[in-house]
Amino acid sequence: MVTWRSASLAAAAAAVLAVTATGCGQDKSSGYSSGNGQPVGNASNAQQPGDNAYGSSGGYGQAGGAQSSAKQAGQLVVSDSKELGKVVTDNAGFTLYRFDKDTASPPKSNCEGDCAKAWPAVPADGVTAAAGTDQSALGSVTRADGTKQLTIGGWPMYRYAKDTNPGDTNGQNVGGTWHAAAPDGKKAAPAAPAPAAAMPGLSVRKDPKLGDVIVDARGMTVYRFTKDSAWPMKSACTGACLQKWPVVAPVDKTNTKGIALKGFVTFDRPDGVKQQSITCWPVYTFSGDTKPGDTNGQGVGGTWYAVSPEGKLIGAPK
Repeated sequence: MVTWRSASLAAAAAAVLAVTATGCGQDKSSGYSSGNGQPVGNASNAQQPGDNAYGSSGGYGQAGGAQSSAKQAGQLVVSDSKELGKVVTDNAGFTLYRFDKDTASPPKSNCEGDCAKAWPAVPADGVTAAAGTDQSALGSVTRADGTKQLTIGGWPMYRYAKDTNPGDTNGQNVGGTWHAAAPDGKKAAPAAPAPAAAMPGLSVRKDPKLGDVIVDARGMTVYRFTKDSAWPMKSACTGACLQKWPVVAPVDKTNTKGIALKGFVTFDRPDGVKQQSITCWPVYTFSGDTKPGDTNGQGVGGTWYAVSPEGKLIGAPK
């Protein structure tokens, strides 16, 4: 039979057990605790303070990714990215980053606290330069907590907590201040495309209907006006005419290919514009030609004709 005294003792024991369980950190709302009271395990996946400022540390602390802040970088590797150019990674393939608010001379890290949770510092120990790069570019800087951080070209190096797979570059341009690192520690950037071979100022194009015609540096057909004269050199195209038939600007003789250079002189027009001439005839392009290869000016008004490599009119009546 349950007496009032035994019931009271049972209730008291249950209360003690409840308090003990809560004190041991078994409350599901707070996560398990280590001996020093700091959250461990899944509690580290909670949103970190400063997520908005530093690019989020949502996955921080998970094994196997860039989030292992104390992991040594080992043998560095230079990878090629179509978007970013040459990028430095650690030996596991995780991208290394630099912070615009740091300094390289002297080296100094300005990423501490919550920032360092989202951007773990790369330890300086045990790092070897990537093949083909200079080991002397590697160095270290002492952080506020006394640890040594890897520097490249003086810039402190970091991983990014949201890079969860080798080759990820999720930290690129976060906040406009974080950038993948190039082999010299500068911001990674794609190589400038090789300049396209410039066309000569004047050259020759084979037209399927007209044969060999002179074109300008853009590939636009060059014309002559039958109302002009070569000696004395004179242009009958003025005013509104020049809007439809722009003059060919002076071209250096060395910047031509395949055309006659006799009478290849500059015409000083009365309106002050300088115009190229071929065999002493002023030459023009046509506003009605919208792309290279067009010959819409050919035969216009019975007075405008494309020009041959010898400077003659193509297709004009004899």
